[in-house]
Amino acid sequence: MHAAAVCFDLHVPASQSLKTKRAAIRPIIDGLRSRFHVSVAEVDYQDQWQRAAIGVAVVGSSNTQVREALASVERFIAMAPDIELLDTETAWLDPEQ
Repeated sequence: MHAAAVCFDLHVPASQSLKTKRAAIRPIIDGLRSRFHVSVAEVDYQDQWQRAAIGVAVVGSSNTQVREALASVERFIAMAPDIELLDTETAWLDPEQ
């Protein structure tokens, strides 16, 4: 088993309220769940208007499969309208432990 979790740090420059921020973030979260079948949640900056952090977890049968899924997820997020991808941080589950 191979698994990784990624935190995507996002900027929502046009947002002027929490409501507009969530309106920009919700389609990304719902799209990731339905398109890639991954676990995803907003994990930080819940009370800031123009910042968001989305956490995504992926499990697969091979390291290559997980890496390809994460690359697809990152492309999906980077292509989202009204969102700037600032940073990503990946943590891998070590199957040897």
